[in-house]
Amino acid sequence: MNLTHHFLLSMPQLTDEVFGRSVIYLLDHSDDGAWGVVVNKPIGLQLGDVFSQLDIPNENDALGNRAVLRGGPVDQQNGIVLHPPGPCFEGTQDFAGGVSVSSSRDVLEALAAGEEPADYLVLLGHAGWSAGQLESEIADNAWLTNPATANILFNTELDDRRSAVAQGIGIDLNVLHTQAGHA
Repeated sequence: MNLTHHFLLSMPQLTDEVFGRSVIYLLDHSDDGAWGVVVNKPIGLQLGDVFSQLDIPNENDALGNRAVLRGGPVDQQNGIVLHPPGPCFEGTQDFAGGVSVSSSRDVLEALAAGEEPADYLVLLGHAGWSAGQLESEIADNAWLTNPATANILFNTELDDRRSAVAQGIGIDLNVLHTQAGHA
């Protein structure tokens, strides 16, 4: 099963800082591996901090207070902007499921200027799996999967994304246990 454009919901036994209690949006999944971004964990950095570090003028305080997310443990020094397709920037790549990733300065300049994209997530880093690794982790009960929705990506508060994904598959997070199996 191809899980591109799906959410991964971490199970309770994943307790590390990056993946514990995480929701991952899978951008690509194939026989060669998978990659995606954690979409519910702020890194402790605001978008205004990023604008300041890059000398990008921003007059919109609300925009400057927007959280930057920890996209994952790979390439944490590189930022990406996840957004619906439409605006195309120097480093834009379109993905199945109706999302694009832009990784060039011009997307940040557009955001600071109040231009498109209107819906977006700014992330540092991403998550990646080698061929067969994600499938093995799913078989070991580390992740639950659910088709992704733009509403959860762009319109659901960070603290509510995990429960929104769980509700989408009929799971009550309060009854998940660290061990799978039956008696």
